[in-house]
Amino acid sequence: MPDTSKSSPPDTRLPDPSDYVQDGAVLIGCSRQGRDLVPECIELRLANRHGLVTGATGTGKTVTLQVLAEGFSAAGVPVFAADIKGDLSGLGVRGEARPNLVQRAQEIGLARYGNAAFPVAFWDVLGEQGHPVRATVQEMGPLLLSRLLELSEPQEGVLNIAFKWAEDERKAGDERMEILDLKDLRGVIDEMGKQAATLRSKYGNIAPATVGVIQRSLLVLEQQGAEKFFGEPALDINDFLRTGPDGRGVINILSAEKLMNTPRLYATFLLWMLSELFEKLPEVGDLDKPKLVFLFDEAHLLFNGARTAVLDQIERVTRLIRSKGVGVYYVTQSPGDVPDRISAQLGNRIQHALRAFTPKEQKSIRAAAQTFRKNPELDTERVIQELQVGEALVSVLHNKGEPSVVQRTLVRPPMSRVGPLTTQERRALIDADAKNLDKYTKTLDRESAHERLKARNTTVGQVKDKIRRFGNLFNLNR
Repeated sequence: MPDTSKSSPPDTRLPDPSDYVQDGAVLIGCSRQGRDLVPECIELRLANRHGLVTGATGTGKTVTLQVLAEGFSAAGVPVFAADIKGDLSGLGVRGEARPNLVQRAQEIGLARYGNAAFPVAFWDVLGEQGHPVRATVQEMGPLLLSRLLELSEPQEGVLNIAFKWAEDERKAGDERMEILDLKDLRGVIDEMGKQAATLRSKYGNIAPATVGVIQRSLLVLEQQGAEKFFGEPALDINDFLRTGPDGRGVINILSAEKLMNTPRLYATFLLWMLSELFEKLPEVGDLDKPKLVFLFDEAHLLFNGARTAVLDQIERVTRLIRSKGVGVYYVTQSPGDVPDRISAQLGNRIQHALRAFTPKEQKSIRAAAQTFRKNPELDTERVIQELQVGEALVSVLHNKGEPSVVQRTLVRPPMSRVGPLTTQERRALIDADAKNLDKYTKTLDRESAHERLKARNTTVGQVKDKIRRFGNLFNLNR
């Protein structure tokens, strides 16, 4: 922790994790209160009460995420972070003692500042810049898939029928009627269209036009590369909960540079991941530290255009996942990007600078200032617009879970590299972790709905052919 009693030049030896995690808290930076420098920290026991990191582009949010990831990792907490620009990949190598970083260390009274690499695992939905990460269509379910396909409510109803019909087929004895990948789903939708008249009495109307819309939406999704995401082997959530040999939490970095070209896939994937964590992790209540911290960058994509059912799911998962030992930190430009009913659950807050050029933006800043516990020594609304790069307003939960008074804070300098890895550096780190995650390298394509329906149709075709040939023979003999 910072030595606030003097301002001597920092020691540039390799820092120990305990320099940044002490008394059960992760150091964000320091605020100046009167003549004193006061550490601003997130208490580990309250880190599962979630958080919000906001600020305009270029104000230092990414470095703050890096600092948070380092701090939680040093405390032995695994981290998942979406890397939008590639800069978070620098967590995997030692940084450099740049003059501006050393100066920041001096400004906040760090007694010892140096550089260190952190244990990282790289993931990529597209399988290009990290270990492949996959989910089955069945696991994602019709609600999230409908959002991904941008279906209307009637179209979502037909998709629900597809999942229900496949489930009923499995219960009836065909256990391999699983919807694992997009070709399985396409096959089920196609078969439902053919059997619409037969299925109508049990499941409701299946309009040919609706079937056509869903098939076209699936085609668009495939062209965007989503077929690489759906399939097996599906992600084992426990692979996000690893710690390194030295006890530090592994920082799982999702390469999202290309994924952001399809923002709905990005947002839907992360919501699915949160839902999986919620469904599969056991109840643990409040722990001394979280089992996992989840940093959700560009969080506004999660809420844009979301229907009530999706927002209900996000609210439910955010509210209840804390009891599974998971802390979720939403990262976006403006606090107003997050709906109030979800924002109300985010206790630890870091606000970087916001800019106001219009009356609407000025109103947003006023609203952002009102979310903090008031500091009589600080004009919060004015300061939000004056913050420099690497400065933030910080209010965290403490004591029995009440928010601290907001403080203007200098964010501490990262120990790892500020900026992206080279292609060679990334590949070396991926290869070094291959023995732990090699199971994801090859796609598994076992018999499922697509193959079962194909076999059924082949059998039906053969029977019809025999009947036709028998009928022809009968006519010849007459």
